[in-house]
Amino acid sequence: MNEYKKAALQAVEEQAGLFTALADQIWDNPELSLKEFKATTLYCNALRKLGFQVTEKLCSIDTAFCGSFGQGKPVIGILAEYDALSGLSQKAGESCPDPLVPGGNGHGCGHNLLGAGSLAAAAAVKRYLEQTGKPGTVVFYGCPGEEGGSGKAYMAREGLWKELDAALCWHPGEANQVTTGTNNSCIQVLYKFSGVAAHAAGDPYNGRSALDAVELMNIGVQFLREHMTEDCRIHYAITDAGGVSPNVVQAKADVLYMVRANKVSDSVKLQARVDDIAKGAALMTGTSFERVFIDGTAELLPNYTLEKALYENFEEVGVPAYTEDELALATALKATYPKAKHLPGTGAKFDPEIAKQVKALTENGEKPMNDFLMPLYSGTGFMPGSTDVGDVSWLTPTAQIEVAAWPSGVPGHSWQIVSCGKSSMAHKAILCAGKVLAATAIDLLEKPELLEAAKAEFAEKSAEGYTCPIEPGAIPIAL
Repeated sequence: MNEYKKAALQAVEEQAGLFTALADQIWDNPELSLKEFKATTLYCNALRKLGFQVTEKLCSIDTAFCGSFGQGKPVIGILAEYDALSGLSQKAGESCPDPLVPGGNGHGCGHNLLGAGSLAAAAAVKRYLEQTGKPGTVVFYGCPGEEGGSGKAYMAREGLWKELDAALCWHPGEANQVTTGTNNSCIQVLYKFSGVAAHAAGDPYNGRSALDAVELMNIGVQFLREHMTEDCRIHYAITDAGGVSPNVVQAKADVLYMVRANKVSDSVKLQARVDDIAKGAALMTGTSFERVFIDGTAELLPNYTLEKALYENFEEVGVPAYTEDELALATALKATYPKAKHLPGTGAKFDPEIAKQVKALTENGEKPMNDFLMPLYSGTGFMPGSTDVGDVSWLTPTAQIEVAAWPSGVPGHSWQIVSCGKSSMAHKAILCAGKVLAATAIDLLEKPELLEAAKAEFAEKSAEGYTCPIEPGAIPIAL
């Protein structure tokens, strides 16, 4: 690690208070997808204070923005998220469920940490560019609505990510690893059925039940399940059943559908079949419906070249070390949920040799915190979730890391994660992620051959072209 790179990473430590305080402020003000107005203001103010040129309402999305510094190529993007989840309010540092606001929001996926760590990385790269005077640009992207809204996918529809030479991201989690593989694409559509109200006893023949249409649509989709490929999934939620009176023919009823498949092109095809079922349900019941496109994401396209570069820097930076008090909190939280049946890390799921190593390193899952770097694994192993980082990965070489910020085996989207959100171990994850991402971005600025190799791999893997799941004319909708 040369002196310029060391000095850049030192900038993370020098400004650590700024990044951790920002994460805590966002934890204190948990905002749902596409409603992250306080977080947007905090980030834009911080970016200006750090000397970045800020653009707000990026791609006409109110809570999307970016901050850039530098001139010319290469252009390295660092991605941030900052939305929370509903119903997960929880007091910080507690080992039992105790909401701050009953039924309130909470950062159950650690996005208050994610954005702050990415900002630390961008600030460090800025320091490097200032000190060296080299050409290159670093752009911090504020990406709203990862939990619902798919901000990055809407930005992908506008071609934003094509402007980058590479993109880097991270996510807090239970392990320290370079993430790899692929996952599910998905599409969400809301169907709003309209019928005719009537007295269910005295005048039922003049009524047209929107709730009947929703139920018949659900039945139609149940029969569709036999005729989907095994990688496909369909989920639904009735968001409006039309009321609570059984003696009224319901004139309004809504159902929200999520369609998933490994390939986004397959999700688009499956979604069209679900649309046809909605049309059939309306015909059978004499109702009509409004189809409201909500969001969609593509599957991840891994880039092994970038993954290796991230891993080498992760090795050099090192993983967080924990104090007795931090381990005590992790141990107390670990006692509140069943022992995980899985080993941490992507590699442990798909590589038997890595699984053996990880089993030993975790002391057969007994360690409260995974305080080691997972062995490097790059592959196409499939994970069932969805993320709009996938849409970025189809338009520019993209890679991510995970840094341990909460206890091993903790359930995702849980009160336990919210409890960890302002802890010192979470703060350590912010600084570690910032250094690893910054060090890798600096390598891409310093080593043209590394960036060219990543681009060559990307060109080969993305040759079939990107199918954008966001429909023309659709606008981001906060549910």
